[in-house]
Amino acid sequence: MRWIFWAMLLPAAWSAGKGEMLVSTEWLAERLNDPSLVILHTGSAKDYQTGHIPGARLVTLADISVTGERGLRLELPPVETLRQAFGRLGVSDASRIVVYAGNDSIQSATRVWFTLDYLGLGGRAGLLDGGLAAWRTEGRPLSTEAPRVEPAVFTARPRRDVVADAGWLRERLGRVTVLDARTPEFYSGADPGGMPRAGHIPGARNVPFNTLWNADRKWKPAAELRAMFGPAKAVVTYCHIGQQATALYFAARTLGLEVRLYDGSFQDWSSRPELPVESGR
Repeated sequence: MRWIFWAMLLPAAWSAGKGEMLVSTEWLAERLNDPSLVILHTGSAKDYQTGHIPGARLVTLADISVTGERGLRLELPPVETLRQAFGRLGVSDASRIVVYAGNDSIQSATRVWFTLDYLGLGGRAGLLDGGLAAWRTEGRPLSTEAPRVEPAVFTARPRRDVVADAGWLRERLGRVTVLDARTPEFYSGADPGGMPRAGHIPGARNVPFNTLWNADRKWKPAAELRAMFGPAKAVVTYCHIGQQATALYFAARTLGLEVRLYDGSFQDWSSRPELPVESGR
């Protein structure tokens, strides 16, 4: 099998299927009529209205994030805010959830998946390999109708151990593997990317988020991902604002690694003059 089985973590009705964090279009197509299935289309109202997987509900990053007091973008809001947001989408304690990218932004879909994982729902959530693009290419059915969704309630079990902040990371520099998900020009500092300071967190290794999947936007095999991540068993990922880094977070979870997301990412780190920044490759 290409991916690690998570059947031990999943309810029987979910693990009776493929039992993987990354699900195929075939797997999803066979279960479209499952009443416990909640499909989340990550994207914009425009691409959702153009055509989405039947039964999918639209979720945008604005629905599940806030701008913090220091101007940090795409931050996790309070748990209760998230519980209500996903509850409006019909997520309950009995739900099996599949998230997919409704456009080219796979990192938006992984941000949604990370948020579900943070809430304790990662064991019941999967990501559609290839997203809507793969579904379309295979000629599978599309809908332009928004489904009728009954609001639901689920029990949030927030996992504080999957999130890092600047203080936590500063104390562990040199003792934890830090992965920078940005593309090389931002990592090196050649392009400051609108950050207060250019460069990267000292000791961080560059694993660009867009190298995790192939040209068809399907994820690379586990062996290739493992080689990209190196021998580390525990990693911290970051990027500009905590979106691209969730692609590395998701990949690390499929590999069974311990992983944290630095949610404030380089926007937070580079805005703190007391924290060191490196430049160059």
